[in-house]
Order: sequence, then structure tokens, then C-alpha cells
Amino acid sequence: MDTGDTAWLLVSSALVLFMTPGLALFYGGMVRAKNALGMLMKNYVAMGIVTITWIVIGYTLAFGPDMGGGFLGGLDYIGLKGVSSNIEGEAGAIHATHAPDTVIMLFQMMFAIITPALITGAIAERVKFTTWAVFTAIWSIVVYAPMAHWVWSSSGFIFAQIKAVDFAGGTVVHINAGAAALAMVLVIGPRMGFRKEIIRPHSLPLTLLGAGMLWFGWFGFNAGSALAANGLAANAFMTTQIAAAVAGTVWILAEQVTHGKATTLGFASGAVAGLVAITPCAGFVGPLASVAIGGLAGVVCYAALQIKFMFNFDDALDVIAVHLVGGVLGSLLVGLFADSTINPATKDGLFLGGGMDQLVAQAIAVVIAFVFSFVVSFILAKLLDVTMGLRVTPDEEQRGLDITLHEEQSYVMAE
Repeated sequence: MDTGDTAWLLVSSALVLFMTPGLALFYGGMVRAKNALGMLMKNYVAMGIVTITWIVIGYTLAFGPDMGGGFLGGLDYIGLKGVSSNIEGEAGAIHATHAPDTVIMLFQMMFAIITPALITGAIAERVKFTTWAVFTAIWSIVVYAPMAHWVWSSSGFIFAQIKAVDFAGGTVVHINAGAAALAMVLVIGPRMGFRKEIIRPHSLPLTLLGAGMLWFGWFGFNAGSALAANGLAANAFMTTQIAAAVAGTVWILAEQVTHGKATTLGFASGAVAGLVAITPCAGFVGPLASVAIGGLAGVVCYAALQIKFMFNFDDALDVIAVHLVGGVLGSLLVGLFADSTINPATKDGLFLGGGMDQLVAQAIAVVIAFVFSFVVSFILAKLLDVTMGLRVTPDEEQRGLDITLHEEQSYVMAE
């Protein structure tokens, strides 16, 4: 056991978990006051539900010995059977690291928690809490765990056969959640008043606080994915900061050029877009490449805001523009900017003379991740809509989810 690696991974696990409350505040500030607690609740409950599904079956489906073909892990570690806090030598360890298997399990758990929480921004202000809780539990098992196995297990077919790489979650987290978000909004339909009235964020200071928490936690998300306290972690930490800073700056420059005003929401959204795009690249690219990745994220994700108006679907908090588009962009850019001298786990990208091989592999992985998540999430949403009902009643939506679903209020003014 390396105590430094173990300590870094424990800290990184805490940082990634901290991102879920950050996401709750980021989203919570963007909805109307009558729905703020409802949004926070849909994010926070993931910390409860997914912890349970992960320890019971999710972890073994993602990282258990392959059942054949690289598609799913077996049930060897069901209920965390055989997952030890002691290292008995690499031959007996699940993960080839210098940290206990329980630490890797916990680190991966935090990714499993935040991924379904990302979806909530797209379906804000109109979904039943009970149905969402059931969706989260099932989705974490039938969508997230298989995708994690394909990409992050050494025997997963995307990693082992297609040779695509994803340092910290471009496909597993962001494309996965973004595709599911698109499926959900198509099933559930738009909010009352969508494109007919202005729906403003109720508290941008909360959103900015949440964005800061996300940015802070993202260093555990990306640098922790080195799975050691080493130079690769330092590189991922550096590229994460650069891409976020550049993307946030480029986003508000785009706002200034197109609308004449830079906004606080714009900088926060741009920074998150940069964080999303650098996630699959962080351990494969250098500082100048991360400048380019952040700049492209700021421009492309800003432009992608128009997608929901072009196709007339209500992605309430722009999950698709930021996470789906940002995840696709970052995953593909690995194929352009990857540097094997930084991390030999990948071939050099096209811009470093490596040819098209890595870019093609990344593109195939992107398509597989999108199609799988979209199709399964759409079917699951349809089934739950028919059996439990996905959407609140018009009266509940009008009055707000805080009172009607939780009997609570975010703000009670003294009489």
C-alpha cells in the first residue's frame, strides 16, 4: 500500500462527492423559487439511492470479472463480497493500484452518484419525485454500470477492443447523462409556458456558488482519475484549471459580441463546459492543447444553446448543450491532441502525427455511448411514464414542486 496514493484517492473521493451538492446549488439557483428545494432534493437523493445500488450490484457489474465479450462484469463482488481494505498483493487485488480496493470502489461510487444527478437539469420543474427516484435506481444499474464496464474496466470492449480512452468520464458521465437527458425531455415534454413567457433563474448567486463548488470538486474528478499521487495527476489538475478558465472567458466574450453584455451565468456555464470537455482529455494532453480544448468548448457549447430552439424541446438548464455536446467534443478532441509521452495508454492524436486511428476509435465510442444511453433511457422513461407517471399535474406544476411534492418552502417571508 502506498499511503500517499491512498490519501489522495480518499481526498479525491470526497471532492467528487462534494460536486453533487455543488450541482444541486448550480441547478437550484437557475430554477424558479417555487421549485428550488425540489431541484436540490432530486440531486441530493442520488447520494442515497446510488450508494445503495452501487454497493449491492452496481460495482460488481462495472468492475467484476468480465462475463464474456467485454459487455458486463460478473456477480463476484455482489454486496462488496471480497472487496478488501487490505492489499494482499497484485495477484489478489481487483485493481492494479497501490491503494486498497475499497478506496477505488468508493472513488468510482462518487462518479456513479453524480451522473444521474446531471440529468435533473434538463427535466427541471415538472417531474414527480417518486418516479425520478425509481428512474435513478434502475438507470444506475442498467445504464451507468454497463457503460462504466465498457470504458473503464480493463476487459471492457470499448477499452480493450475499440481502443478508445476516456480519462475521467467524457463518455461514461457526460455523454451518458446528456443522452439520457435528451431522451427524458422528449418523453416528458416542455414546461408550461415554455417559449411563451420568460422563465428566469431565481438566484444566480446560488448558481455561482454551485459552479465554484463544481470547479473545486472537479480537481478530484479529473486529477483523482490518475489513481495515484503522481505526475499524471498533476498534469490532469493543470489541464483542468486551464480549460475551465479559458472556456469561461471565451463564453462571456461570445456573449459580449453577440448580445453586447457578458453575464455571470455565462461565465459559470462556460467554465462548466470547459470542465466537461477537458474531462476525457485531462490525462492525455498538455497545457497548450488544454487552451485549445477550453476555447473550443466555450464557442461550441455556447453555440449549442440554440439546439433546443431549433428542435423545440425544453432542456430547462441546458444539460444537452453543456454536457452532451461538451462530452462529445472532449471525447473527439482526445483523437486530435492526445500525447503518448504524457500518457502511453493512448496513441498520439492526429495533430501530433499519430494519424486517424485514435480519432476513429473515439468517434466509435461516442456513437456507442450516445445510442445505448439514449435508447435504454427512452424505454425506461416511457415504461415509468405508463406505470407511475413521470410528470406532475398542471396544478402542481403551477403551484411549484416545493409545496406540492415536499410540503416545504425555500423562502418564507416574515409577516
